[in-house]
Amino acid sequence: MKSTLLRLSVRQWSLAGLAFCVLMMLVALGLEHIGGLEPCPLCIFQRVAVLSAAAVFIIAAIHNPRGRLGAVVYGGLSLAAVLGGIGVAWRHLWLQSLPPDQVPSCGPGLDYMMDILPMRDVVSMVLSGSGECAEIDFLLLGISLPGWTLIGFVVLALAPLGMLFGAFRQRQSSLSGSHRPA
Repeated sequence: MKSTLLRLSVRQWSLAGLAFCVLMMLVALGLEHIGGLEPCPLCIFQRVAVLSAAAVFIIAAIHNPRGRLGAVVYGGLSLAAVLGGIGVAWRHLWLQSLPPDQVPSCGPGLDYMMDILPMRDVVSMVLSGSGECAEIDFLLLGISLPGWTLIGFVVLALAPLGMLFGAFRQRQSSLSGSHRPA
């Protein structure tokens, strides 16, 4: 099975990653619109990370580069989006782990901040956290939503890592083939 996974094309890895992004967004939107859970600013940033990775996967699947460079570029860009999501989910879990007396106070809503502040300040304020991000509204098997999202991002990281390992394998096989003794 390992050799089969290493032989997948950039398009195949991208379609797998895109499918998982769609699944993650369906769960998030289902919890919001069917379950009635309002996303906090950190949840929205995690959605942005999922959508960013999905955008890279779509472009990579359409392009389907055959060379190593394309696999490295698309793998690197999608991995950057996934790592950003991992960082935000980790921060969210950290806020939820704080004792009640150390939780930051609730700040203004994300829509309001986006209207009046520059993007750099919005990102800084959201990542510093607010009281609403520290609330645990939902648990499944004892794990909160940011915990499940973190698990989702770790699983999602397999697609860009697969692309990168495939590019590395392609490089290794081209190097070993070009240095054959005559």
